[in-house]
Amino acid sequence: MATTRDGELLQDVIGSLATMPRLPTSPGEREAARIIRADLARYGCRATIEEVPAYSSYAWPIGLLCAASVASGWAGGRGRRILGTIGGAAAAAAIVDDITGGRMAFRRWFLRPRTAWNVVAETGDRAATRTLVVLAHHDAAPSGLVFDQRAQEWLADRRPELLDAAKSNPPLWWPVIAGPALVSLGTATRRAGLRRTGMALSLASLAAMVDIAARPAVPGANDNLTGVAALVALARAFDVDPVPGLRVLLVSAGAEEALQEGIRGFARRHFPRLRRDGTFFVNLDTVGSGRLVLLEGEGPVQMHDYPEEFKTFVSDRASALGIDLLRGLRSRNSTDGAVPLRHGYPTATIVSVDHRRFIPHYHLNTDLPEHVDLTSVEAAVTLVEAVARHLAVDR
Repeated sequence: MATTRDGELLQDVIGSLATMPRLPTSPGEREAARIIRADLARYGCRATIEEVPAYSSYAWPIGLLCAASVASGWAGGRGRRILGTIGGAAAAAAIVDDITGGRMAFRRWFLRPRTAWNVVAETGDRAATRTLVVLAHHDAAPSGLVFDQRAQEWLADRRPELLDAAKSNPPLWWPVIAGPALVSLGTATRRAGLRRTGMALSLASLAAMVDIAARPAVPGANDNLTGVAALVALARAFDVDPVPGLRVLLVSAGAEEALQEGIRGFARRHFPRLRRDGTFFVNLDTVGSGRLVLLEGEGPVQMHDYPEEFKTFVSDRASALGIDLLRGLRSRNSTDGAVPLRHGYPTATIVSVDHRRFIPHYHLNTDLPEHVDLTSVEAAVTLVEAVARHLAVDR
C-alpha cells in the first residue's frame, strides 16, 4: 500500500478508472476521458476533450486481410495464379501498411470510422518557445489467447539466460505478414507447399484476430492507467511548483489499442503548430511493472530508433536522480511514441518490466490495480518532472 502523497493520488486515479470498460471508441473510453479532463483541470490545467475519427480495433482489418489471403491461396490452388499471386501480395502489403502506421489504406477504404476522445491539457509557461508533450492513453485492450504468458514463464524457469540475452520481444507480427506473402510466392512459383503453409499461417492469424475482436476490455491498470495517473500527478506538481520557460501539454489519447488512432488525430490537429526544433515528446506506457525502461526503438516490422541525443538527455536526468532506468531494449510492438518519432520530433518512450524483463499481466484480465508497482510509476513522474525542469533552463 502506497503511503506517499503521489502514491495515494496515483492509486486513486488507477483504481477509479480500472473498473470502467474502455475499449477504443467505446462509451467507456469517452467517460474515462471526461474524468481525466476533470482531474487535470483540478490542478490548474486548461483541459479539453477533442473528438477525433478513429477505428475501434486492429483485429478486424487484419482479420479481414488474413481471410483475403486464405481466399487468394484457395484461388491459386485452383489454377487462378494471377489472382492468388496478386491477392496474397496485396494482403501482405496492406497488413504492413496497417501495423506500421502508414496510410492504413485498407481500414480507411473498407471500414467505417467511429470516434475516439483525446484529453489535451495545457500547463506551464504558455508563452514559452519550448514545449514538452507528455503522452499516455486511457483506452484498454481486449485480451486473447496470443497474450497468454505461460510459454514465456516456462522459458524463464528453464532457460533464463535466453531471456537475459534478448534485446526485444518476439516479432509477433512477422508470421501474420508471412502468411499472405507465402501464399503469393507459392502461387507464383507453383510450389503448393509454400502456398499451403501461407494459408495455414493466415488461418491461424485469422483465428487469433477473431478471438481478440470478440473479447471485452481488460482492466488495463498498468496498460495504461499508470501513464494516465502519471499525467495527473505531473499536473499537480506543476500546479504546486510552476515551471517557467516551458509550455507543457499533457495528452491522454484514446484508441491507442487500435494502433495509435487517437494520437494520429492529435497529430493532424496539433503538429502543424508544434515546431520540430522546439517541441519534445515523452511517452509513458505501462510504467507500473517495477523497473523503468527507456526504449531504444520500436517497430513491428522495421525497427526505428529514438533519437540518441534526447534519450541521453532523459537518461542523464535519471542518473542524477538515482533512478534505475534500463537501456538497451527495443520493442517489436508499437506505442503512441511512434507517431511523433515518425514526424521528426525528439521523442522518448518510457515503459517498464519486472525482474524477468516481462510486462506481467500484459493484455490479460489480471491487469488489475493491485498488481501495479506504484513505486515505479512514482519514479516515472519524478523523472518526467525533472526532464521538464531541465528543458526549461537548458536552452
